[in-house]
This record gives sequence, structure tokens and C-alpha cells, in this order.
Amino acid sequence: VFDLKNTKEEESDTTDDKGKKTKVKRFVMPELAASKMQNVDSMIKAGSRLYYGGPEHVTILKWDDKAWPWQAYGPAVMTAVRAGVPVLGANLPREQMPASMNDGSLDAQVPGPALKAQQQAIRIGHCDLLPESRIQPMTRVQIAKDMSRAAALAKVVLPGKTVVLLTGGDHADRTLGVPLHLPPAVRSKTVLMQAQRASPATKNIAGFDAVWATPALPETDHCERLREQFTPRSGSRTEAKP
Repeated sequence: VFDLKNTKEEESDTTDDKGKKTKVKRFVMPELAASKMQNVDSMIKAGSRLYYGGPEHVTILKWDDKAWPWQAYGPAVMTAVRAGVPVLGANLPREQMPASMNDGSLDAQVPGPALKAQQQAIRIGHCDLLPESRIQPMTRVQIAKDMSRAAALAKVVLPGKTVVLLTGGDHADRTLGVPLHLPPAVRSKTVLMQAQRASPATKNIAGFDAVWATPALPETDHCERLREQFTPRSGSRTEAKP
């Protein structure tokens, strides 16, 4: 179990669905993601079905399955839960994203080449379909997300301990993302997990300390769906949202 800064361990009784009482240990972080601790406690109290990844987890955790498919992220989350390791959200709150889009100070939070690379990644990631006026605001949101995740990591770091961040490849890239915003005293290593059929050119390999090959994925034309969103229907005008 990670010995995290400002974390208190408490033990209490809990009752499962069959009325059996057991001792449960929980970890309380009053200053970090306190609002999420209730969900973690509920998950523990839900019993063995959730413990082993039953269908209730998405509802109990208020998990955004559309944005972060549980099938992909669930195994890592549940591995931590079963080991008693706190799982914390580090993303930028959705309600702060509009303000980030208009925050010009974020442009100066990364070196010039990194800013341009971020902007180009937005263009490519949206199949060159986005209006140019959308590139800068969306890049600022990406930078704000990186800063939010870096701040969350910095709050729980202790000498000799390890904190793991699961995030997208561009966010993990040490030349573009979260590592740029970590305090100098925090050492980090970045690992890119890449599907075996993916072209190495899809990511900046130099921005990672290691690349782990994962099973191949079916060929998918992600741009096709975006083209449909950006193609106005007859008699209407449509603009896709990020």
C-alpha cells in the first residue's frame, strides 16, 4: 500500500449483502479529491461483486464509461482497489474547461515548440476538420489538463514511493505534457503503450522512456465518424463539438 502524504488510515465495520460484518480499512485524503472518497467507500461496501468487477461499478463510481471505457481502464483501477491503493481523479474539472479556452496565459506555460506541437496534434487528432479558430482554445484546454494532472501527482509524492498516472499518450509525452509541469524535484518516467499494428510515427517515441507493445486492435477509421459530424445535413448547419 502506498504511504501517501497527508493520508490517514481508518478502520471501520461494514456489512455485506448477506449481513456479515467485516473490518474495512480506508484511506482518507482530506485535501485531495475528498468528494470522490464517498464513491470509493461505497465501492468497498458494495461487496464481492464490485470487488471482482461486477456490473455495478460504473454506477457506484459515477464512471464516465463513454469517455473512459471501463473495459479498458477498469482492470487497472480494480487492481489498485483490491490492493488498498487510493485511486484519485486528476483531470481538469469539466466546469473549468470553458475558462481555460479563453485563458491566454496558458499559451506561455509550455515552450514554443511544444505549443506548436500541441496545436498540430489537435489538428491531426481531428482529421484536419476543425476550423482554425478552434485550435488555440482546444490546445489551452489540453495544457490546463496537463497542469491539473501534474498538480495532483505533486500533492501525493513521497520520497521512495511511486505514483502511477494513467493518461493519454500526448499527455504522458515528456516533451509536451504532464512532465513539463511537474516540480523539478519530482522524477518521472513515461511509458507509451502502443497497439502492435500502430505506426511508430503515431507518437513522438523520443518523448517516452519506454514503449510497451499491446495486442493489436481492429482497423478503425476514426475520421469517418468525424466527417459525418462535420458534414451539414441538407437545409441545416452543423458544427461538431470537441
